Amino acid sequence: MISAEVEEMLSKGICRANSVERKIYVNLNNTAPCVRLLNATHQTGCQSSRNGDTGVIHVVEKEDDLLWVLETGPNPPYMLLLDGFLFTRDTMAKLKGSSRVSGIAVAFSKPSPPDGFSPDLQCPNDGFGVYTEEHGSQFAHCNKTTWNPLGTGFSYEDFEFPIFLLQDENETEVIKQCYREHNIPQNGTDPKYPLCAMQLYSHMHAVTSTVTCMRRNSIQMSFSINPEAVCDTLAGYNVWSAVKPINISGTLAPEDRVIMVATKVDSRSFFWNIAPAAESTVSGMVTQLAAAEALQKVPDVQSLPMNIMFSFFQGEVFDYIGSSRMVYDMEKGKFPVKLSNIHSFIELNQVALRNNSFLWIHTDPLSRTNDSVNAEVEKLIETLRNSTTNPNVTVQEADQSKPLPPASFQRFLRARNIPGVVLTDHRNAYSNKYFHSIYDTADNIHMDYPDGLSKEEALEYITDAARSIADVASVLATTLYRLAGGNNTMEIKADPKTVTRMLYGFLKMSNNSWFQSIIRPEWKGILQDFQPQYYVTATLQGTKTTANNQTALLLSVLANLTGTVVNFTKEECQSLDKATDPKKELYDYYWVQGSRNENSTTRTPFCVRTSMRSHLAESPAFELVEWGSTEYSTWTESRWKEIRARIFLVPSHHLEIITLAVGLLVFIISLVVTYFINAKADILFSGTQEGDVNVAY
Repeated sequence: MISAEVEEMLSKGICRANSVERKIYVNLNNTAPCVRLLNATHQTGCQSSRNGDTGVIHVVEKEDDLLWVLETGPNPPYMLLLDGFLFTRDTMAKLKGSSRVSGIAVAFSKPSPPDGFSPDLQCPNDGFGVYTEEHGSQFAHCNKTTWNPLGTGFSYEDFEFPIFLLQDENETEVIKQCYREHNIPQNGTDPKYPLCAMQLYSHMHAVTSTVTCMRRNSIQMSFSINPEAVCDTLAGYNVWSAVKPINISGTLAPEDRVIMVATKVDSRSFFWNIAPAAESTVSGMVTQLAAAEALQKVPDVQSLPMNIMFSFFQGEVFDYIGSSRMVYDMEKGKFPVKLSNIHSFIELNQVALRNNSFLWIHTDPLSRTNDSVNAEVEKLIETLRNSTTNPNVTVQEADQSKPLPPASFQRFLRARNIPGVVLTDHRNAYSNKYFHSIYDTADNIHMDYPDGLSKEEALEYITDAARSIADVASVLATTLYRLAGGNNTMEIKADPKTVTRMLYGFLKMSNNSWFQSIIRPEWKGILQDFQPQYYVTATLQGTKTTANNQTALLLSVLANLTGTVVNFTKEECQSLDKATDPKKELYDYYWVQGSRNENSTTRTPFCVRTSMRSHLAESPAFELVEWGSTEYSTWTESRWKEIRARIFLVPSHHLEIITLAVGLLVFIISLVVTYFINAKADILFSGTQEGDVNVAY
């Protein structure tokens, strides 16, 4: 049985089960597994055996504790509870090949590891950008700049045992308490049975590569009555919006010019569906949203000679899924804007950790060898430099001889030489020490709040991070206005209050009064009291791709910031056939919940007209049925039946053998007794003759 102290912890809600199971197992409900992902050539991630992996728990709090696990411990295999700061390449290299390790549970480190941690590659999205062996080989594989020097590459390795993240400190303490009570050697002797053990269950269905799993999916769909896929594509929706609405039923005229602004909206970490992405994703996304709002308020923005298009790309961390699909559709005439319509390109990358106020401009040295492209790039850089009078932002150009950092813009350059820049807070290597990791949280970008604030007060409190991002958004908005032909020389200001609301909703808690007021009623269930995550998610084979929760939040915020409230009824707003707007083909319409009425629980809903649209973000490789493509992303996610983690007490092997022997003996005796009773049934049960029985009705 589990100890009384652990039982008390369970009573607080960690385990909810019937009383018998509760005395045997402690279910760990707040965990996140490492799952299997596949691309054209490899499988990455983790999995357990078919029935889960079990091992005696050993807590590893310092490197010396590994000796017990790898060499001296008498009761292998071991299930490690690994402190987060020890989840390093050196530690994992020691554990990966050992038969004495059956799995790992990683405790979330608080505070974050001071030296940094990134499970991504040192050269993210290597091979899928503009620099290849055939084009710009001198820049391929990050030869000139190692952008993510802290990258361990864990997310791209294959582990043959399960690895889970423990997200709840109480559950971590339950495991440690069980370990202290049962597994620590006493007075120099080995620990006595029963021992505290852990089982991790995360068996994956897909193996080898996307080519293999998609072929098996195809066979299942073709020949099975009840098809069961083994993997699903990583996909979602891009989001885009134009300052001047664009009719999606046609294409722009060749003479129409568009300035494209872009950022990504997804992230990842080593663990499934855990991707806080504060610096790597949300900083750029919020900057672009704030700039879009600021531009929308400029009186003459609708009459500018050039249009401005804001794009938010999904699936970018998996070899540029969203941007690849948009470029592909532009080339095939399946998107209203063509590549030839793009005048220039500005991308927002990581921008929240600016050192000494510097905002760095990165350009592509290859496309700049073209004189006309170089002239436009020089003009763009000059406009950026002249678009701020704020001493908190210093715009500087990075070394022209160095390549672009990993960015969506690279996918556009693969198709066409387009003048463009990428804006970052780093000149060379990333300022972000937690790139694509579980520690890239609000704390990483210094979103600090005074003690004692209520949730509503925190929503409105303007943090230093919000001011910094608003400053960058102001530079971006002013630059876009002037590039598009605006004559007003005043600096356009982004609203720090809007920025701080977005940061709070996207990084702290989406279930706040502002998000509640701007979201569709049918989406209100996605609002949560905890931090949103930005993993792209998988699209089930044979089903329609749907927007994930974070895309729905983005759609709601963008519609609110750039849309216009129109006097439509709910029926008119949701059924355009009944709307009276003569330009309804140019817009989309959102019926949103609205704010709560004063001193009431009811809301006043309204209709928002917006030029915002969504666009399928699924790799062209799956439309082309080129599962082994090296041109396009081919990432898929394995399916599984169950993810489970639990601890329990395990008896000694001798007791297990005795129990088995006794059980077999009882079974054999029962068979013998049953045989003899059956053989002598006519004697044993012959006392009552059939005719002597009186039946009453």
